[in-house]
Amino acid sequence: MEHTGPGMPEGIEELSRQASALRDALERSEENTQSMVAAIGSFDLRVSAIEASIRPVQVRTQAITMAHENIDRTIENAEAILAQFDIVRRAEAVILRGPREKLGTFLEAVDLLKGVVHFFSSNKNFKCREGVLNQVNSLLTNSALKIEEEFRQLMDTYSKPIEPDRLFNCLPKHQLASKGDSEAVGEQPSKSFETAMYRNPTIIPSGILPLLHDIARQLVQDGNQQSCYRIYRDARGSALELSLRKLGIEKLSKGDIQRMQWAALKVDIGNWTHLMQIAVKVLLPGERKNCDQIFDGITFNKDQCFVELAGSSVTTLLSFGDTIAKSERSHGNLSVLLEMYGVMHELQSEVEVVFQGKFCSEMRDAALNLTKSLAQAAQETLVDFEEAVERIVQRLSCRMELSILLQSK
Repeated sequence: MEHTGPGMPEGIEELSRQASALRDALERSEENTQSMVAAIGSFDLRVSAIEASIRPVQVRTQAITMAHENIDRTIENAEAILAQFDIVRRAEAVILRGPREKLGTFLEAVDLLKGVVHFFSSNKNFKCREGVLNQVNSLLTNSALKIEEEFRQLMDTYSKPIEPDRLFNCLPKHQLASKGDSEAVGEQPSKSFETAMYRNPTIIPSGILPLLHDIARQLVQDGNQQSCYRIYRDARGSALELSLRKLGIEKLSKGDIQRMQWAALKVDIGNWTHLMQIAVKVLLPGERKNCDQIFDGITFNKDQCFVELAGSSVTTLLSFGDTIAKSERSHGNLSVLLEMYGVMHELQSEVEVVFQGKFCSEMRDAALNLTKSLAQAAQETLVDFEEAVERIVQRLSCRMELSILLQSK
C-alpha cells in the first residue's frame, strides 16, 4: 500500500479531506439557513407593518362599499316607491272619472291599486306605508261604489218589459195564426209543442252582456256579492213581471173565477195556455241564458238568483191553473181541463231544464203538482160526467118503461 503522508495511508487521508469538506459545507449551510430565517423574519415584520398600514384603508374601502350598496338599495326602493306613487296618481284620475267612459280602463286601474296595496303590505319598513295605504283603500272603496252604481244603471237601462208583439214573433207560425183565437185554443189541444221551433227574444243586447259580466265579477271580487245579487234580481224580476202583465197575466181568486161568465172564462183559459207556452218556452229560457252568461265563471249562486227573479211571475201563472183545477166541477170544464193538462204535461220537460238545480226544486214541484191537479180534476169531472150520463139513461129508461105500461093499459 502506498503512503502519502507520514504514518497515514493515502485512502484515509482522502476520506479525511472529504469529511473536512463536508463539515465546512454543513457549517456554511447552517449559516445560510440562519441567514434565510433572519431574512424571512425580517420579511414577516415588513409584511405585518404593511398590513398594519393598509388596514385602515381596507376598513375605509369596506365602509365605502357598504355605503354604495346601501345607497343602491335606497335608490331602488325610492324608485319602486315613486313608481307606486305614479300608479296611484294615474289610477286616481281614472277612478274619479268613473267606469262609464271606459270600463276596461277602470277595472285595470282597480287591479293596479290592489297591486299597490300588496306592495306596501309586503314592505312594512317604509315610513310612508300607512299614508299610502289609507289613500289607496279610500280609492278602492270609492271605486266599489262607482262600479256598483254602474251595474245598477246598466241593469235599469236594459231591463225594460218586452212588448207582446216581439214575444209573439218568437212563436211558431201555427201559434201565430191562432194566438188571437181563444175558442180554437180551448177546443183543439196542440200536438206539436215539442217539435215547434221557438226563438228566444233579445232580452239584453249581446254587446252589453260582456260589460255586465265584467262588472259582476268585479263586484263579487270586491266582496259585494249581495249587492250584485239584489240589483240583478230586482231589475230582471220586475222586467219579467211587466212583460207578462203586458200579455194579460192577472191573478184571479176562486171567487173571481166563479163569478165569471163561462164564455169569458173560456177565453182566459185559452189565453193562459198561450201565456204558459210563451213564458216557459220563450221568456224564461231567455232569462236563464242571460243569467248564466252574465255570471259565468263567477262564484255566484245563479240558480237561487234566477228562481227568485222568476218566482213571483211563475207563481202567478201557476196559481191561475191551480184555481181552475180546484174550482167547482162542471161538465163544460172537461175540454178546457184536458187542454190545460196537455199544455202542462208537454211543458214539464222545459220546466225541468229552465229550473234546474237544487234551489229551483220548489218551482219544479209546483209545476208538477199543477199537472197532477189538472189531471185529477179532469178525471173527477169525467167520472161525474159518466155518472150524470148514467143517471140520465136511468131516468130515460124509467120513462120509457112507464110509457110502455101506460100504453099497454
